[in-house]
Amino acid sequence: MDEYIEPDFSSAALITIDTQKDVLDGQPFEIPGTTAVLPQMQTLLQGFRKHSRPIVHIVRIYKKDGSNVDLCRRKAVIQGAQIVIENTPGCELADELLGSLSVLLDYQKLLSGSIQKVSTNEVIIYKPRWGAFHQTPLDAYLKRLHVSTLIFIGCNYPNCPRTSIYQASERDYKIVLVEDAVSGLYPIGLTEMKNIGVILMKSSGVLARILS
Repeated sequence: MDEYIEPDFSSAALITIDTQKDVLDGQPFEIPGTTAVLPQMQTLLQGFRKHSRPIVHIVRIYKKDGSNVDLCRRKAVIQGAQIVIENTPGCELADELLGSLSVLLDYQKLLSGSIQKVSTNEVIIYKPRWGAFHQTPLDAYLKRLHVSTLIFIGCNYPNCPRTSIYQASERDYKIVLVEDAVSGLYPIGLTEMKNIGVILMKSSGVLARILS
């Protein structure tokens, strides 16, 4: 494999994208396929926790007045759409991501741009737009941990995972997209990722490398 894109699992962080209750099956902001990939996400999270590896949960939080909402969704939120609205149950992380942890989003801290600590190696970061690096402390946080490789899982490849991966590539991170732990992945998306040097793996393969 090309040494410049080959993942270094000894300095890897797991990044979950927008896997919040409102996007699950039957919820107001349902993203097809997200509930289906929760078991694989959960398994990866358990493996990273067991080996004290970094985990970052990226979340969307919309203010009730719509002031921080993407323009394409702002009208809907202003008119009352209940999608990842601050201080609502649907905005919280999916239960499967937390396992035995009991964590609620600290909305004030997150919306101010600060990092919410979940445990020694696990944090939550709010992103105001599609990409996880846009106006967030993510890059600085990862650099403090000397992370070289990012492993992406989560909700809706065409939007936030895809944008976040391109942003990570622009910052010279080595990147893995876990095919069976991300919703919304389409065939041409696999080609898009390969074309920018992203390594495609299954969750079992990633877990094997983390555990080795």
